Order: sequence, then C-alpha cells, then structure tokens
Amino acid sequence: MDIIKSIEHEQLKDKVPVLDVGNTVRVHAKIKEGNRERIQVFEGIIIKKQGGGLNETFTVRKISYGVGVEKTFLLHSPMVEKVEVVRVGKARRAKLYYLRDRIGKAARTKEKIGARIETKEITIKEAIAEEAVVPEATETVEEVKEAPVENVQAEEVEKPAIETETPVVEETIDTVTEEPTTEVKE
Repeated sequence: MDIIKSIEHEQLKDKVPVLDVGNTVRVHAKIKEGNRERIQVFEGIIIKKQGGGLNETFTVRKISYGVGVEKTFLLHSPMVEKVEVVRVGKARRAKLYYLRDRIGKAARTKEKIGARIETKEITIKEAIAEEAVVPEATETVEEVKEAPVENVQAEEVEKPAIETETPVVEETIDTVTEEPTTEVKE
C-alpha cells in the first residue's frame, strides 16, 4: 500500500454517521479555551458535502440572532465528538446555496414524510480485536565454553573439483603454527 494512504487510513474514524445534504444535524465539537476543553453543540442544516476519505467535509448553516452562520467540519476530525441527525430534510440538489438568500421559515428544507430519524453509521475500518499474546517461558541458554586454541585442529573440507583450465587453490590455516599453507590441486 502507498505510504500516504496507509498513514491516512490510521487517522480515519472507525464509524462515521450517514449524513445527507438537507438534514438538520447537531454537531458536538470540542472547543479549547486556554487549558480547558469543552464540548459545544452547533445545530443547523447541512448545505454541502465535499471531498472524500480523510479530507471529507460538511458545511452546516444556522441562523443565530438574525445572522447566518456557516461552519465547515472535517468528518474524521478528532475535534468532532459526534453528529446527531435531528431532522431528515428533502433536497434535490447537492449544494443548497439558495438557502443563504432566505430568512425565517423559508430558510428550512421540507421534511421527508415518513422518514425515521435513525443514527445510521458506516463502518470504515473493522475494529481488530488484538489478543494479548502471552510469551512462552524462555529457556536459559547455557554458555558454551570455548576450547583452547592449541587443541583445535583445522579440518580440511573437500570441495568438488570444477573442471577449468586454471588449477583450484585451497588455503587452510594450521591453528598450531598459525601460518597459511597453500596446496595446488589439479
């Protein structure tokens, strides 16, 4: 697998909610203020979804004190705690930018009749149950004492003769005298 894709795959959330354009959602986002951290809820209509994979984003719009406010959230961000679907909206477009020009009740989407509000989630990565591997009892390895160099004799290894015009030269070391001896075999 590509290095970048493998790093991105580690950052993906395990389960992601099913979000559609036109739905009214409640986004629980972590807010850091100094050294404190709290969760703030942002409720509004999803007006667009874009991107894919780790870079997938959705934009939520709400009207606060007569002023339209839009926030874009990364779907796989650790700062997004959870996303709840409040209302299932009926939208026939991918981007609902026309809601920006509307005020009041006109700034809402029609609700799908008979739609159940379910928290559907897509499983992106399977949670791998890591079993604790118990290491088996390790045996103690006895140290092999080395024999003195004087008692060790060099063994001659017989190699198959290769039929070539040049003679094969083997070199053996006599451990007692520690001088190389050269033998010519034909």
